[in-house]
Amino acid sequence: MTLRADHVAGAFFVGFGLLVFAISGDLPAGSLSLPGSGFMPKILAGLMVFFGLVLALRANENREFATLSWSDAKHAALVIAITAAAIALFERMGFVTTNVLMMFALLTIIERRQLLPAAIYSIAVVATTYVLFVHVLKTPLEAGPLGF
Repeated sequence: MTLRADHVAGAFFVGFGLLVFAISGDLPAGSLSLPGSGFMPKILAGLMVFFGLVLALRANENREFATLSWSDAKHAALVIAITAAAIALFERMGFVTTNVLMMFALLTIIERRQLLPAAIYSIAVVATTYVLFVHVLKTPLEAGPLGF
């Protein structure tokens, strides 16, 4: 059997879905009328496993894994590093500060956008999200040292 890109991607999604399902095993699933905190992770994990299997089973339609170009590996590593830093700083810096900095870093470092438009866009998107969640949906978000 020839290993193809979709075999690898499908196996990754199946493995990750099973990991999420195992980690969320202690959370109560509840019922359809009153879902518990484990309801959504289990549904998403199940869908991830299902679509990972579909992807792996249809892999013969894709290129061989050995022929893939890894020219975007540096780009992907930067995205992962910036996102990991945002995750690590989220509780200390809060939703607003962390997400503005993350979006700004993604736009300026990776996408090479100009500083002022990137800053305006980052602040506008995060402010809109903050207002939507906190004031419209009444969902509390992690507050940072500045209180928001």
